[in-house]
Amino acid sequence: MGKFRGMKSIKFIIEKTKTGYSAYCAEKPIFTTGLNIYKLQTNALQATNLYLEEFGKKVSMDKIGFELDFQQFFEYHKVINAKHLAKRINMNETLLSQYVNGKKKPSKKQVDRILEGLHEMGRELMELSLV
Repeated sequence: MGKFRGMKSIKFIIEKTKTGYSAYCAEKPIFTTGLNIYKLQTNALQATNLYLEEFGKKVSMDKIGFELDFQQFFEYHKVINAKHLAKRINMNETLLSQYVNGKKKPSKKQVDRILEGLHEMGRELMELSLV
């Protein structure tokens, strides 16, 4: 039971499948699937708690993290144009393209920069009203 004391997060890697999504934990034998991201997250929480039950532990959603790689994100969300995103966040287009195509791995700072640009776009889209 002691190995879970002070546990901050269990990280899942998300992959797009033909039928939805799958997620697996690299550190622990936990995996699940879901038709959409919301269902995948719900299933990941249930699978994690089922695994931890053996150790007398339980976690909440705020202790679970999810990662999706750049290639899969941009492949699934084709509506987001990497070239225009690069301009928007003032990043070299070739560099972002290399991240998207898996030729280079972005640093934590670059990931944060790209995510902030995506989040900013999301906030702007949420405020729109179409007529």
